[in-house]
Amino acid sequence: MADDTITLTIEADDGSLDELTVPTGLLDMLRENDESPPQIVGDIAMFGLAQRIHGAIHHAEGEVSPEVRAAEEETMEVFEERFGATFGEMTGHDH
Repeated sequence: MADDTITLTIEADDGSLDELTVPTGLLDMLRENDESPPQIVGDIAMFGLAQRIHGAIHHAEGEVSPEVRAAEEETMEVFEERFGATFGEMTGHDH
């Protein structure tokens, strides 16, 4: 059986690394135009992170710390920079 996967490396500013191996068929299915595998995975990561912080702020029980609120604001700013639309515009889920 042929190896139908690609391994991507994620590197942080501090030099820490992680690797992620994904099926190339999945990336082909998710590709828009001529996006590269890192762009596809980067978009999905950004979207997933925005969903997580959105849930932590808007669907949590109890008070949310100022640090989490600040992280949500910054996340949504970089989300909009990346996609050219707000999280609410892209998901239809705005508060």
